[in-house]
Amino acid sequence: MATSAMTQTNITTDQLTLLSLKSQIVSDPFHFLDESWSLTMSVCHWVGITCGFRHQRVKSLNLSNMALTGRIPRDLGNLSFLVSLDLGSNNFHGNLPQEMARLRRLKFLDLSVNNFRGKVPSWFGFLHELQVLNLGNNSFTGSIPYSFSNISKLETLNMKYNSIEGQIPKVIGSLINLRELNMRGNKLIGSIPLSLSNASRLETLEISHNSLQGNIPEGIGNLHNMKVLSIQANQLTGSIPFTIFNISRIEIIAFTVNSLSGNLPNGLCNGLPILKGLYLSKNNLHGHMPISMSNCSQLQRLSLSIN
Repeated sequence: MATSAMTQTNITTDQLTLLSLKSQIVSDPFHFLDESWSLTMSVCHWVGITCGFRHQRVKSLNLSNMALTGRIPRDLGNLSFLVSLDLGSNNFHGNLPQEMARLRRLKFLDLSVNNFRGKVPSWFGFLHELQVLNLGNNSFTGSIPYSFSNISKLETLNMKYNSIEGQIPKVIGSLINLRELNMRGNKLIGSIPLSLSNASRLETLEISHNSLQGNIPEGIGNLHNMKVLSIQANQLTGSIPFTIFNISRIEIIAFTVNSLSGNLPNGLCNGLPILKGLYLSKNNLHGHMPISMSNCSQLQRLSLSIN
């Protein structure tokens, strides 16, 4: 009976939390929540809700692509069994409540394509189980918190198209499970940290359209799992490390609109069997077309103009 009462209390907690969220939603044009989130049925049968089989607690909350407008209430931190939270592609706005730091079981968090603002919260560092963090296409400001180094299981970090400033912190290189880092379209400055070469599982590095300066670190060529390397529209100088042309899994190399100099190695395509796109236009490159270019048999896009 005690166990039954405890379970009922917990379900009630989740129910009250979700009703609090519903009360903060000022527009639900397709009536997803109006018609479903009702006390006449179990929380586990509400639209967008998945409960755990064992505990019958809310395990997943998916309200993506529902055209909802509103804010996230502080109560959301009470969903203590939440593993996945997806609010992507809506019109949520305001700051993220600090109480979300209590969602310690969270593995997947997608808040992309909304109108969230304020500094990127340092409390993300408390979410040690997080594997996917997607904050893309919002209005976040401030710098990337050093506390991100505590999210050691992180595989995807997407913060593209915000207004994030400062440098890429060296501690990002300590995220050894990171596979995708996307910081495109922000206001990042400084150089590309050499420590990124320690993120050996990195497959996508997308840091285009910022104000990064300096050289491309030689160590980037040691990231043998890299598939997409895009550092376009920055202020990079120096030559392209030849080691990059030995990453056999790479499919896209994109360095357009920088101030890169030097020439391309004659053996450029000898180590790039599946290269599909090579974008090097609008730089200061010189010399001859590499004689090995015909070895890039999978190449679909080649851009070398304005050099």
